[in-house]
Amino acid sequence: MKIDSHHHLWAINGTDYVWMTEDHAVIRRDFLAPELHAVLDASGIDGSVAVQARQMIEESAFLLAFADADPRVRGVVGWVPLCENGGEPWLEQFATHPKLRGVRHVVHDEADDDFILRPDFNAGIRNLAKYGLLYDILIFWKHLPQTIRFVDAHPEQPFVVDHIAKPRIARDAFDTEWAEGIRELAKRENVSCKVSGMITEVRDAEWDAEVLRPYFDTVLEAFGPQRVMFGSDWPVCLLRGSYASWVKAVQELASSLSPDEQAAFWGCNAKRIYHL
Repeated sequence: MKIDSHHHLWAINGTDYVWMTEDHAVIRRDFLAPELHAVLDASGIDGSVAVQARQMIEESAFLLAFADADPRVRGVVGWVPLCENGGEPWLEQFATHPKLRGVRHVVHDEADDDFILRPDFNAGIRNLAKYGLLYDILIFWKHLPQTIRFVDAHPEQPFVVDHIAKPRIARDAFDTEWAEGIRELAKRENVSCKVSGMITEVRDAEWDAEVLRPYFDTVLEAFGPQRVMFGSDWPVCLLRGSYASWVKAVQELASSLSPDEQAAFWGCNAKRIYHL
């Protein structure tokens, strides 16, 4: 079974998707079941995990309702206001849904680079364990030092790093600062990593598998083949390439893995980590 561990869904409107600018014109339209099924079928992907794209309670309700109607969406990473009253009563409300597997906050858009260390935010993180929920970490490379401190404060909480922590990817320069941080973070066994969202971090006008390879190899070496998983970041990935082109690049990058490691990377890890 192949699982896309990270994609989004939305019925576009003029108010909720505040992060979209004129640069996002190609994805400023609806992406719902017909579009999702088309890209999954074309690339031989069996199931998926839908991840929040709006920081509002309505987003969790929307994704869970979608997952109820679509068996191919095996799990949901939603959003609740973790900074408010430890995330209650929203955690209690949504955690009863069998497809809610985790929550996420768009940390990298916060003005405060130390947001992830805020006491009120961490109070919400401490509440996740009693509901059996993971936390998806969405950061830029520059937030890795704070994230390491954050993870160390929650040694029993399962975490998943989205988009390999968004390094600065360029053909002629390797992001050594990111590499140092991601290797240190990977020493924590309760942290896994999604190979996703890489092509939108490429600084060059064009990209291919070779410009991504040093970053893929670093993540694979750091986390090992049992703590990495495939994700597309569709439809955001359409800003730099098609779903199929991303899958093809990842197939090339992962081609040296053994058959068991391939199975783990493409589906088994996501199934185990997200309890799908």
